[in-house]
Amino acid sequence: MLVDNAIILAAGTASRFAPISYEKPKALIRVKGEILIERQIRQLKEAGINEIIIVIGYKAEQFEYLKEKFGVILVYNLEYLNRNNNGSIFAVREYLKNSYICSSDNYFLQNPFENNESESYYSCVYVSGDTDEWCVTEKEGWIQDVKIGGRDSWIMLGHVFWTKEFSQKFLSILEKEYSKSETVDKLWETIYIEHIKELPLKIRKYPNNFICEFDTIDELREFDSSYLSKTGSFILQKCAKDLGIEEKNIIKIKAFKDENNAAAGFTFWAGERYKYYYKTQRMERDK
Repeated sequence: MLVDNAIILAAGTASRFAPISYEKPKALIRVKGEILIERQIRQLKEAGINEIIIVIGYKAEQFEYLKEKFGVILVYNLEYLNRNNNGSIFAVREYLKNSYICSSDNYFLQNPFENNESESYYSCVYVSGDTDEWCVTEKEGWIQDVKIGGRDSWIMLGHVFWTKEFSQKFLSILEKEYSKSETVDKLWETIYIEHIKELPLKIRKYPNNFICEFDTIDELREFDSSYLSKTGSFILQKCAKDLGIEEKNIIKIKAFKDENNAAAGFTFWAGERYKYYYKTQRMERDK
């Protein structure tokens, strides 16, 4: 069946990607010379998929240029701060047909998209050893169960494809559960797992490292060495200057949140452990 369109989810704050995500959306960082979301849009268009809908929320104004540059459709998710990504799916429900659902921060080594797909699937890669990712149990190519954490397993990572039938089934379930308080914090994947028997998905297996995802700057540095010496973060530049060191000496960056679950700052290691607060723009030794 022909692919009707692609939905790219880009509304979230990506607070773990501190402090760059405090300054700009993670989807707009440059990786190996290309802006993440622009690379994904280009790959979709090269596959013949021209209707591309981007769900925005956090720092939405920074995505506006994409309309003129690529002719994409921007849909604003009013609830991006209050709901998990099920809110982004709900925001684009009128567009869901034979659709790719993509994460804006994925980097594909090669173009994984096609203009014709046969069945609904979730992309997976194999991880050896222990993992805290979403581990898949399959039977004859169909996903049977998904559990968080495991060992030597295929894990969910990357894009998915929904047929029109799957889209209709998922939206029927989502619309029934959307107003429930317990649904607010759920990923759309959690809702899928809770109704897995009603929502059959195949497993689409990709080689290791074919799909890249960077949760932290330290992870990105392993993939793109240019971030070792220059991250592009004004905050990290100031921290390095104040400490009299180079940016590459700032490592083990980890975000933390305030009592309202909002991004509050990050800790890092630079010979000692430090803490930086966004609100006060203050850095201190973390005892």
